[in-house]
Amino acid sequence: MLGANTAIVPRTVPASAPMEAILTKYQEDGAVIIEDFLTADQVRKLNADFDPHLVEVKPGGRKAEGAPVAFHGAQTKRMNRLPVISRTFREEVLDLDLLHDLCDAIFREDSGTYWVTTAQLIEIGPGNKPQTLHRDLENHPPFVRMGPSGPEVMVNFLIALTDFSEDNGGTRIIPGSHAWSDYTDRGNHDMTVPVAMKAGSALFFSGKVVHGGGSNRTADEFRRAIALPLQPSFLTPEEPYAFLLDLDTVRTLPARVQAILGFRSQHPNGAPGGVWFVDDGAELGDFLGL
Repeated sequence: MLGANTAIVPRTVPASAPMEAILTKYQEDGAVIIEDFLTADQVRKLNADFDPHLVEVKPGGRKAEGAPVAFHGAQTKRMNRLPVISRTFREEVLDLDLLHDLCDAIFREDSGTYWVTTAQLIEIGPGNKPQTLHRDLENHPPFVRMGPSGPEVMVNFLIALTDFSEDNGGTRIIPGSHAWSDYTDRGNHDMTVPVAMKAGSALFFSGKVVHGGGSNRTADEFRRAIALPLQPSFLTPEEPYAFLLDLDTVRTLPARVQAILGFRSQHPNGAPGGVWFVDDGAELGDFLGL
């Protein structure tokens, strides 16, 4: 195992920084904090959209015991279907130039097109224990076996909707763990460093990086964030947006948002004609009347 540089707290850049500056830090550490990824008004609107729905969500996930609790968190609420619930999310967050520019830079040359894996609101409540450390690419076991030589098959934008601190469950990562030779090695919590960032900032990190939610040692703080991972379109997403969003809503969205939600044909590199086509190569968006 290559040594993780635990002296490095994830470095921070403003959203206005040149792409090269963001990508350099991302490539070196496996993660970078992007300040002001969202505006204060967007954060306010998103929280207002989610609040009435989150009240109905029970902490702990659907599984009552064992490994799922250690992963999902006994005092953690998780909510999906965010593009359905929030107009701000589907119209503004999913259409951010910076999000698409970064995904284009990482995926286009090696893999081609990309789409949203899932979008999940995660709120860590007081008393929650540290999450099981993991790499996001573990959803696709062949890439675990490939280790660092494998392609980038997932990136994640962890967008803070409340301030993150070491005490309130701010995510912990092992910078440099994307370069370890053995991806079955997840390290341990002593090797992690906390992510501290303001609401509206985003931790942009590789699916190859070891990370996990931190423990919430506060009495009354709830750490809330959107986890927004994207992956190449030759891999199956977690959430089936084609079955969750109605077409009238989809028709109001820009073409690139329709594409990353699965409503347009996909073009993985090396796939003759692409995938997600109909009628002998007809574009899915045309078939749907988008």
